[in-house]
Amino acid sequence: MDTQTTKSDRPMLIGGELVESESGEWIVSLNPATEEVIGRVPAGSKKDVDKAVEAAIQAQPGWAALPPSERGDLLRGLADALMERAGELLELEVRDTGNTIAKMKRDVEKAANLQRYFAGLGLELKGETVPASPGNLHFTVCEPYGVVARIVPFNHPISFAAGRLAAPLMAGNSVIVKPPEQAPLSASILAEICARVLPPGVVNIVTGTGPVTGDAIVRHPAIKRIAFIGSVPTGMRIQRAAAEVGVKHITLELGGKNPMIVFPDADLDLAVKGAVAGMNFTHQGQSCGSTSRLMLHSSIHDDFLARVVERVSALRVGDPMDEATEMGPVISKEQLAKVLHYIDAGREDGARLMCGGTKPEGAAFERGYWVRPAVFAGVTQDMRIAREEIFGPVLSVMRWTDVDEAVDMANATEYGLSAAIWTKDLKNALSTARRLQSGYIWINGTSAHYLGTPFGGMKNSGIGREEILDEMKSYTETKTVHVML
Repeated sequence: MDTQTTKSDRPMLIGGELVESESGEWIVSLNPATEEVIGRVPAGSKKDVDKAVEAAIQAQPGWAALPPSERGDLLRGLADALMERAGELLELEVRDTGNTIAKMKRDVEKAANLQRYFAGLGLELKGETVPASPGNLHFTVCEPYGVVARIVPFNHPISFAAGRLAAPLMAGNSVIVKPPEQAPLSASILAEICARVLPPGVVNIVTGTGPVTGDAIVRHPAIKRIAFIGSVPTGMRIQRAAAEVGVKHITLELGGKNPMIVFPDADLDLAVKGAVAGMNFTHQGQSCGSTSRLMLHSSIHDDFLARVVERVSALRVGDPMDEATEMGPVISKEQLAKVLHYIDAGREDGARLMCGGTKPEGAAFERGYWVRPAVFAGVTQDMRIAREEIFGPVLSVMRWTDVDEAVDMANATEYGLSAAIWTKDLKNALSTARRLQSGYIWINGTSAHYLGTPFGGMKNSGIGREEILDEMKSYTETKTVHVML
């Protein structure tokens, strides 16, 4: 961290003002493709969090008092302002994350669409009337928590930071956003937009590290509702820290070790494409929904594996700003070390590395956090690469002979986020889907999210669902009123 300001410094947002941190310290952000310094953001402290919460407390009653139609209009204005700066956000996000530009183009649009979606749902925050007794009136109302917090990950920073504001804002809350320290720069543009479009203090964006800024947010007694997207260990730490200071409502969208089960009758051409697409190599496999365990029936295993290896080997790794690039660098030196650790573990445990797993050759890859996408065959459930989330470009291929075996393999991890089933037999597909312990399942597809359908995980992959009306309702508390007539 440093204290001397530079031209690339980007402030955070507290109480409608773009500010530095109380300490004057900064977090440096590197381009993962080159390790070049591309900007700095304030290293927010507990004092900064306290100021942000106080500003949010002051702003929230006025925000909640607005008619839902007016909150919706402001949220649609926020979406329009985001789209006006979509090109600037895209370039900055690609440089900050290493995600490929061709794939990242829709992230700002997705965030804006989510804002517009929730902007139209304000009047759906309805209570109920209950015929609990004759002659009296019993009803419920939904009231906002007040100040809520969202802690977002590095793989889709602007999409999560901007898009996930929508539900709590429409519910009448003010929001504290904590961007990822690995890729925080796009949050500064969001801060500028919010400062211009929304009343002061309604949205506060506090940058910083998880152990300092994130912990201060989680432990603040005035923040009773927290939503986190990230790893299982961090989600558990958030639960523990929150429980030490109060009773809080926490939702978690956490990791995944997601299976893709391919039956012999599947359209194999489409399934091969789906297996590669489902690994999200365009985001370096850094996606909680990646189908990183490919489970192939014995009768199709060898041919299918060869075709997948051929496709993955041909992926173009390079400059993420190039439209033709199909995979960029992983986010950080630490993440690269983690990926390489699991590649070594795969070999040690007896899996066969079919392709990738090494640094690309050439001058363009001398600096940066590069690794070629890897495919392992001969993976069994006792291996670490079959059980543990890598969050990187490593695909584990497994073999099965009957559906009971496939289901047992699919369910044999602590995770339960997503899954994919490939078959032309609808009855078989639906019966298998019922048996999988996963919260989000594709049949003959992978990767896609569909607005208005609940996304979230089972088991240690999280708790709560997002991208639906229930997400907005989760930012409210139910109050019951009895009128004695």
